[in-house]
Amino acid sequence: MHSIGVVVIGRNEGNRLHQCLKSVVGEGRTVIYVDSGSTDGSVKLAQELSVHVVELDLSIPFTAARARNAGFEYLLQLQPVEFVQFVDGDCRVAQGWLERAVSELVAQPDVVVVCGRRREEFPHNSVYNLLCDIEWDTPIGEAKACGGDAMMRVSALSKVGGYNPTLIAGEEPELCVRLRQAGGKIFRIDAEMTLHDAQITRFSQWWKRSIRNGHAYAEGSWLHGNSPERHWVRESRRIWFWGLLPLLMIAVAFPTRGLSILLLLMGYAFVIYKVYKMTRERGFKSKDSILYALFCVLDKFPQLQGQIKFHISRLLKQQRTIVEYKSVTEPT
Repeated sequence: MHSIGVVVIGRNEGNRLHQCLKSVVGEGRTVIYVDSGSTDGSVKLAQELSVHVVELDLSIPFTAARARNAGFEYLLQLQPVEFVQFVDGDCRVAQGWLERAVSELVAQPDVVVVCGRRREEFPHNSVYNLLCDIEWDTPIGEAKACGGDAMMRVSALSKVGGYNPTLIAGEEPELCVRLRQAGGKIFRIDAEMTLHDAQITRFSQWWKRSIRNGHAYAEGSWLHGNSPERHWVRESRRIWFWGLLPLLMIAVAFPTRGLSILLLLMGYAFVIYKVYKMTRERGFKSKDSILYALFCVLDKFPQLQGQIKFHISRLLKQQRTIVEYKSVTEPT
């Protein structure tokens, strides 16, 4: 039997953490929970489930990457394992996923990361939850990156030094760049992996999440934009183009007698239709596809804010801090 360890990270996840841990404990596997200053009894909950707990040192600025590294390092101190499953504390691991992921890694020695379908548990509780569910429906097959939930080959992860602990977002794709540069492959397989409870119910939460994404694109392209694959350079350029285009078109509206505004609207309509068509081809309903397409255009503005935020911090050599958008679960 191949050995598996599980690393869960979280802060004030309440009942979501309880469900997460229950989905991975058992069968003699080692489970590590890394807590980032919870006040809702998360540490006690994990201990009652016989889960090993690492309480993150918060005198150092928090990042999910640092939490995952801390859990991974502690896991290897307790037990040498071949594979490690990372999962966020607001997710439940699907029954049979761990075994399926291991079988994929065993069958393909050059594959170092396996991920499956992360599904939103309540996609129609809010439009923002729905957007997450569509976003996570990624193509099957070899991929460039994974998300926060994934199973990895321990030897490959150790070889590249784990996650970059300084990144406040986008740490998984950045890690995957280094894993692929070391000769590994990332695979998204056709299997249910995790069930996620986003609880994004307000526009302000969605906006902050998009700011974080824009920051991640900017930092990713800054770190690896010169590599042959030009990591996130195209995405960053697209953000700047569509985010600043309205200002340019408004500036020339008078000399063009409003033609620039018409061209702007036509450009956005084309992008919306293109995204709508692609989303429909993936099997989503027409209404859901329209919403996703509209928000794909709208999110260029908070993403531009995130890009600017990163470059200002970089130029001023400021410590970057996480962009928090999630609601904190009430203590139980």
